[in-house]
Amino acid sequence: MTLSSQPHCRSCGAPLTLTLVDLGLSPLANSYIPLAKADAEEAKYPLHARVCESCWLVQVDDVVPADHIFHGDYAYFSSFSESWLAHCKAYAAKMTDELKLNGRSLVVEIASNDGYLLQYFKGVGVPVLGVEPSGNTAAEAEKKGVPTLVEFWTEALATRLHDEGRRPDLICSANVLAHVPDINDFVRGVARLLTGDAVYTVEFPHLLNLIQKVQFDTIYHEHYSYLSLLAVEKIFADAGLRVFEVEELPTHGGSLRVYACLKDASHAERPGVAKVRADEKAARFDSAEGYMGFTARCEAVRDGLNDFLMTAHHGRKTVAAYGAAAKGNTLLNYCGVGADQIAYCVDRNPAKQKTLLPGSHIPVFDADELRRRRPDFVLILPWNIKDEVMDQLQDLRAKGTRFVTAVPHMSVMV
Repeated sequence: MTLSSQPHCRSCGAPLTLTLVDLGLSPLANSYIPLAKADAEEAKYPLHARVCESCWLVQVDDVVPADHIFHGDYAYFSSFSESWLAHCKAYAAKMTDELKLNGRSLVVEIASNDGYLLQYFKGVGVPVLGVEPSGNTAAEAEKKGVPTLVEFWTEALATRLHDEGRRPDLICSANVLAHVPDINDFVRGVARLLTGDAVYTVEFPHLLNLIQKVQFDTIYHEHYSYLSLLAVEKIFADAGLRVFEVEELPTHGGSLRVYACLKDASHAERPGVAKVRADEKAARFDSAEGYMGFTARCEAVRDGLNDFLMTAHHGRKTVAAYGAAAKGNTLLNYCGVGADQIAYCVDRNPAKQKTLLPGSHIPVFDADELRRRRPDFVLILPWNIKDEVMDQLQDLRAKGTRFVTAVPHMSVMV
């Protein structure tokens, strides 16, 4: 697709004429800038989310090749969030029990990152295999004893694994289905590797929450799609998969965990499926009206953050940011915020420290920088873990530092 051509749906091919929100030009959300390259020209790309009025898949324009995003220097490591690790440990225990996994089973995770999830299956003796395209995160998984293929998940790879005799009891993926430009090929790969009553589970932030809670900052180039159950069920059905259960989760601002199997498998449909279908029907996700008015609500968030920063500046209050998260970079770039408004950002991930945030060029330090400087306000960019962050920084809070979030509206925690 060229930028001047009519965009078409990446799943069904229909023309895309309905806009959810146009966030303008933005750098890649995880393209942190080394200090030595602070003056280098920075690539920016259109960030425009559209709605397919045929299959109702919400998606951004396909303007960045996947290998420009997921590469050997990819900076996202899943293991730096304690709450996320707890979530994954609980999932592993649940699935091991439900599917009666043991030493003769196999769990395959697609986009296994640094082994954050598979380590828990391995820890109870269940054989595992990770598939992860980013070499640096895959290397960390190998250090944990998690065997990992450094490849993109495709139908061709699934066919190769099938021909090698791999027969997983469980295929899982968390927050990856939205990251693939060819979503149909990805899902066909899952169907190719499943056999019998084997199960596929996938987690993704629910589009319903994105719209109702104005979570536009979760829109960035590596998130090619924004998923509803309505759209996912159609994509799965076209590949020969059937959804038999849906769980609503608090992670990432409100997610779904979808359970799928081959269409002829024995799993009976559970009540969670009908419940989410009804919620999306009530939100009018099957009509254009369900997606109208979102731009104005995003603009209100932008205005609220800029008003807060202007007031802080005039009052000679210092503002720092916590969490060099991709969602934060979307927020800061859409709002036009820079290092003159937010002095610095901190992050626990060493790969992001001693860099500049893309676009805004706010410098990133380790979390102790907050204790060294004691700002008046800390803007928590990954609002989905704000409770975890405030717990970690109780000592600052006791000394008068206040914590704020900008989504779905400016909020100062007391």
